[in-house]
Amino acid sequence: MYTVRLATEEDIPALECLIGLSVRGLQGSHYSPAQMDAAIGSVFGVDRQLVRDRTYFVVEQVGELIGCGGWSRRKTLFGSDHHQATRDNAELDPSSDAARIRAFFVHPGHARRGIARAILHACEEAIRTAGFARIELASTLPGEGFYRACGYTAGNHEDVPLPNGLPLGIVHMHKAI
Repeated sequence: MYTVRLATEEDIPALECLIGLSVRGLQGSHYSPAQMDAAIGSVFGVDRQLVRDRTYFVVEQVGELIGCGGWSRRKTLFGSDHHQATRDNAELDPSSDAARIRAFFVHPGHARRGIARAILHACEEAIRTAGFARIELASTLPGEGFYRACGYTAGNHEDVPLPNGLPLGIVHMHKAI
């Protein structure tokens, strides 16, 4: 069995390791090795603001982090601390703005066991409690099916430019709660 809890600053080294494992182990059918290498640490990586805001969850099993993901009340839609192109830490207004689902990663050895769904449930409950009625996210291409199965609707596809000049395809998605 596993436990879902809020992430702490002490979790960050393990999160950085988990994110790399998740990306390389689960996204290779949609992204090239060069895209994944360039995305890790920029588009895919730890956003310490989520940890500080206490909106980022980890899933732990016998002391090992096997999943992570969170939500945000800030305008930034995706990216790590190092992805400055899309950062906007201004707070959203729950009466008019949509909360953000952010940075979901699961250890490849624990994929398709309900871990991401457990994190998403914790996020959606926290989002409701915070007074938001809508959610937006930027899904990776392999994550789109998961979010569709959880009631999210796909919108525009976008190519995010990576530091090495390659594009990374994402899908904008939304849901009313």
